[in-house]
Amino acid sequence: MRGLTIAALATIVLVALAVFSACIGRFAVLPAQVLHALAASIGLVARADTPQAHMVHSVVFGARLPRIGGAICVGAALSVAGAAYQAVFRNPLVSPGLLGVLAGAGTGAALGIVWGLGPAGIGGLSFMGGLLAVACGVGVAHLFDAASMLMLVFGGLISSALFTALLSLLKYIADPQNQLPDIVFWLLGSLTQVTPHALGVMVGPVVVGIVLLSACGRMLDGLAMGDEEARTLGIPVVALRYGVIGAATVLAALTVSVAGMIGWVGLVVPHVARLLVGPCNMRVLPTSACLGGMFLLVCDDLARTLSVEEIPVGLIADLLGVALFVAVLPLLRRGWRA
Repeated sequence: MRGLTIAALATIVLVALAVFSACIGRFAVLPAQVLHALAASIGLVARADTPQAHMVHSVVFGARLPRIGGAICVGAALSVAGAAYQAVFRNPLVSPGLLGVLAGAGTGAALGIVWGLGPAGIGGLSFMGGLLAVACGVGVAHLFDAASMLMLVFGGLISSALFTALLSLLKYIADPQNQLPDIVFWLLGSLTQVTPHALGVMVGPVVVGIVLLSACGRMLDGLAMGDEEARTLGIPVVALRYGVIGAATVLAALTVSVAGMIGWVGLVVPHVARLLVGPCNMRVLPTSACLGGMFLLVCDDLARTLSVEEIPVGLIADLLGVALFVAVLPLLRRGWRA
């Protein structure tokens, strides 16, 4: 009951925050105008035929709603991916970048910029680079001991180091006048490139990934007791581990291909979710999705409004993530001792 109550409250707060985010910016919009525009778009009320109404519709639907949807999807996907990684590796300090997905995605995006590709090509190479990096990490683990968690982490470290070196090489050979600034800006993370089309492509896989990972919550709870104990409960340990890693990697790579490198979300938000709903992964994963969307939405609001020039949302997420982690660390330490 407590988990359902918190989930309902988190959903209500997320919706209210989305409406608030649609109101703020250089062109201020009243909440009533936002709600009227949304109602008119689905035919609940008649659309006003005035210059101001057309301006509100253009601002809300053309500029702000895609960013709001992108922030919610990216934050939710990173948070769920982080919670899934922490459950699989039984380590509260694990993040989605453990197996090299962030380094690989960054390398793919940098390669697309050096080749002069458009946003779609850069995003596609970024996505494939993230998947390739994780595949390399898993492949290294299989060369030694596929069943060892330590070897899997070791493979991730090797993959991260390899793709980080390749990223540095691409930055070195990039045109310092045109390409290098684009690479640096992309690596800082931004939601400015989220278009309605990109959002439509991203929503489906993110929702499916979150639902699938949440459905594995009970088995992830069993996996937390250890591999042997999980096998006695009938849990397919190896298939579950690599299936969850694969789904979480796709989520992380997809978000990085759309919004660039955004850290700390997948590390901090799952901890806050566990403090609110307890350790059960069936509650932690969907709660992490709501909280992650709220967290990145707040970061994007600050990135848009703190300065005349927009601040990369990845920088805001890093700063707020560090502050939040330090704030909840005393509570987390009590749980780790227990």
